[in-house]
Amino acid sequence: MSELPRPEPAPGPADRPGPAPDGTGAAELDAGRAGPLGPAAAGVAVPSEFDVAGPATVDPPLGPADPVDPAEGPGSATRRGSAERAVLRLARPYLGRLVGAGLLAAATEFAGLALMATATWLLMSAAGRPPLDRLTVAIVAVRALAISRGVFRYTERLAGHDAVLRMITDVRARVFATLAARRAAPARSGDSLSRLVSDVEAVQDLLLRVLVPASAAALVSLLAVAGAALISLPAAAVLAVGLLVAGLALPTLATALTRRSAAELAPLRGALAADAVDLTHGAADLAAFGATESALRAATGRAGRLARLERRLAAAGFAVDAVGTLVAGLTAGAVVLVALSAGVPGVLVGVLAVGTLSAVEIALALVGAARQRTQLGAGLARVAVLLDETAPATPPADARRAAGPEPLPGAALPPPAAPTGPAVGGGHDVHLDEVTVRYRAGAPPALDRVSLDLRGGRRIAVVGPSGAGKSTLAAVLTGAVRPAGGRATVGGRDVTTYSADELPRLIGGLLAEAYVFHATVRENLLLGRPGADDEELAAATAGAGLLDWVRAQPAGWDTVVGEEGGQLSGGQRQRLALARALLAAPPVLLLDEPTEGLDPTAADAVLASALAATPAGHSVLLISHRLTGLAGLDEVVVLDAGRVAQRGRHAELVATPGWYRDQWLLQEAAERGYLALSP
Repeated sequence: MSELPRPEPAPGPADRPGPAPDGTGAAELDAGRAGPLGPAAAGVAVPSEFDVAGPATVDPPLGPADPVDPAEGPGSATRRGSAERAVLRLARPYLGRLVGAGLLAAATEFAGLALMATATWLLMSAAGRPPLDRLTVAIVAVRALAISRGVFRYTERLAGHDAVLRMITDVRARVFATLAARRAAPARSGDSLSRLVSDVEAVQDLLLRVLVPASAAALVSLLAVAGAALISLPAAAVLAVGLLVAGLALPTLATALTRRSAAELAPLRGALAADAVDLTHGAADLAAFGATESALRAATGRAGRLARLERRLAAAGFAVDAVGTLVAGLTAGAVVLVALSAGVPGVLVGVLAVGTLSAVEIALALVGAARQRTQLGAGLARVAVLLDETAPATPPADARRAAGPEPLPGAALPPPAAPTGPAVGGGHDVHLDEVTVRYRAGAPPALDRVSLDLRGGRRIAVVGPSGAGKSTLAAVLTGAVRPAGGRATVGGRDVTTYSADELPRLIGGLLAEAYVFHATVRENLLLGRPGADDEELAAATAGAGLLDWVRAQPAGWDTVVGEEGGQLSGGQRQRLALARALLAAPPVLLLDEPTEGLDPTAADAVLASALAATPAGHSVLLISHRLTGLAGLDEVVVLDAGRVAQRGRHAELVATPGWYRDQWLLQEAAERGYLALSP
């Protein structure tokens, strides 16, 4: 909407929300421009007063730099463990599959270890040319172990990936539901994509690249020590020391070398994804203001920082791997010396030497698991934040699969699970009683003891200068913002007591920057009321002044409007969003700048037809900069700096000195000049 300007380097109005106290809002600004993520299915976007950061009194803002740094303090390990527990709670339905995958992974590694030891015994024994029957069992064992190793590996990957992909489906659905539900929180589309893809994949890597291989390596290491003890206890003790160094000391070293750099990876990847979106969609604006070079420079700087971090992690990993190779060689040499001094036969010494190399190599998987766990910490923290928030419950993948096939990506937009008509019963009077909203402690309130009485069938306009709190008022009514003081009720119930499904059935409509989907006109409209017929679609589009355009298109209702309505003009996008709101016809209709982007003549006609199309008995709350067309409304409320400065009917306010009268005269003069210059 046009009520507030886009963020600029200079501070905005006093009531504009800023960085949250924890600094995440500032980090998001440093990463790029913030943008709202509106609930797409409802066709509602977040008011532009949230463009910088979400209200600290409602929800903590999400940004690319909000994960916990594991290196910050002594409590970092606890925080990381808490994030992992929050993620792993979703793995409980698939625990049996994951345990099976872990046992199969251990069987795979043990088969490899036994294969190397048996093959070594076979080769060294065969050098003495014994009778063939002494080697038959070993030959069969080598073949069996070689085959079983491949079978175990295949089944382990099959079982592990099956369980993890089922779990990832649930995690991604919950993350998406939380992001969509956080209407008041700024979630830039690039960073949201990073959360849904890269960060959620961290959950997959935690299971497949950390827990499963680490548990398998630990179990096989114990079996290796036990097997060595059957040959020589001193050699087994030396092997145990080498395995402890490889499986405990080196993972600790790898964690210490990589944790600080790894903590920055996920935020930088999120910022880089947001940069890609900004540079792509904002290319024309950047070029128009000569800011392309600076934007590219900032994005290149972040990309360079990410590349340096990844090179640093690769170098640290190479160093640790080199030390691991050295440990394997030293351990094998020490085992050979101890075994020889203990009088172990030469064939078994060879078995111990090769078995030690294999066992230490398996234990070194713990180094990779520790390094991977460190790198996943930031992504897991970003996912855990979303999983901990209240979001609509998502059934497990098995339940969804039993319910039937899901629509393919890119298919027609599925209608939301909502009734085919608005629910009007039970009353829908709206009352605001001394409502106060404050986005930051110590900052001036965005709304300061505002009262409003919107009974059923009344039509009220809210006007005022930019930053006066108009969109904050709409956000309170839609449940996007919780008042810090006072009470807002709809139908006699506090707004905060309604569920996310109930409130839009009573109050909704056209809010700021409503989203237009890359779909047909029909599909965009049906989001307002699933199941509406062509007659209802025609009535809604006629009320928005778009019906003639639809009928002029070769494809009619099936005309594809493009991504974000790219095939439409600004005025046509606004009319399409308005038609969707009129089709939904909630008992309390909010219209936030419904005529934005239209010339004065068209704006007057569209506003009049939209109001006429509103069913009798339904309330209307109109938020507008234009004062023309307000003469027929029941009341006009003037907000200034979050307070009610004036209220009354249009004729009364025009006759009373004040902001409304001054603005009316200015707009009248400007529009007369515009019309005089029109062809």
